Amino acid sequence: MMKTRTWIAAVATVSTMAITGCASGPNQNVGTGVGAVGGALVGHAIGGNTGSTVGGAAIGGLIGNQVGRSVDERNYYNQQRYPAGSGYYPGNGPNY
Repeated sequence: MMKTRTWIAAVATVSTMAITGCASGPNQNVGTGVGAVGGALVGHAIGGNTGSTVGGAAIGGLIGNQVGRSVDERNYYNQQRYPAGSGYYPGNGPNY
């Protein structure tokens, strides 16, 4: 059991480092890492072998990368449209 956990951790770490090299924003980096680890765990739970663990880490990392990228783009857009000091930012209005 310990050997399997070591493999999962190693695969998730290598996949995260490989995919994170393509990431540019803070949320994109976090999304890639979390996606790769989660994908490795799900892939291992489904297939139970190294191939499924590696495949799950790769797919999870790619999905997490895209989700994080979307968040970074939305944050950048909001910062450009509503600069600091303008007095308005989406979501800072009254709460009814």
